Amino acid sequence: MKKDKSHLEDYLSPHFITRSNWLRASVLGANDGILSTASIAIGVAAASDARDPILLATLAGLVAGALSMAAGEYVSVSSQTDVESADIEREKQELIDMPELELQRLTEIYEQRGLKKETALLVAKELTEKDALAAHVRDELGINEISQAKPIEAALASGASFTAGGILPFLVTLLLPLKGMEYSLYGSAIFFLIVLGAIAAKTGGSSISKAIIRITFWGTAAMGLTALVGYFFGVSVG
Repeated sequence: MKKDKSHLEDYLSPHFITRSNWLRASVLGANDGILSTASIAIGVAAASDARDPILLATLAGLVAGALSMAAGEYVSVSSQTDVESADIEREKQELIDMPELELQRLTEIYEQRGLKKETALLVAKELTEKDALAAHVRDELGINEISQAKPIEAALASGASFTAGGILPFLVTLLLPLKGMEYSLYGSAIFFLIVLGAIAAKTGGSSISKAIIRITFWGTAAMGLTALVGYFFGVSVG
């Protein structure tokens, strides 16, 4: 009985897609925070024999990255919001200017989704009577509560998650021995990325193994290339 109840609760719980907006921003921010900050630290550590330049570069990268991430996310999502708002305003005007054509469009949408013509027309009429704009925004423009852009939420999630991710490599540069620092940074960053990938996959209901493989591969590539740059310009700055 307990098992059946648990299964029923899982069945009735919200779908994972409802988490897509904040999860995408948070995972992107944390991943970028770990990867960017660790890559900067590895590049400087590969060219330096002193801790201070590594700490300074890592901290600067952490602060600049968090602010840039939040600002960039806000600007990009705000652009999406502007496009959505413009389309909604255009739809309002079209409903005033050509209501019959808009009803026909809505009917065709429901027909394409599998309803018979008579049923599609009936559904379109009833939804139009209830809230014509809402029906067109949802079914013609494809804008709903899940997909709707939220600039402030996205910016805060990205900035905070970048900071949380970036602090981890910074602590490594602060606490671990200077000798072999780049290897310590690489190993710890990969570990952090694996944990992040597993948490993100679990939260989003996707494959944990795929997330780990993907995040490890690209993390290794990014940090490896940065280390090569450090070695290539391998003059001591300490």
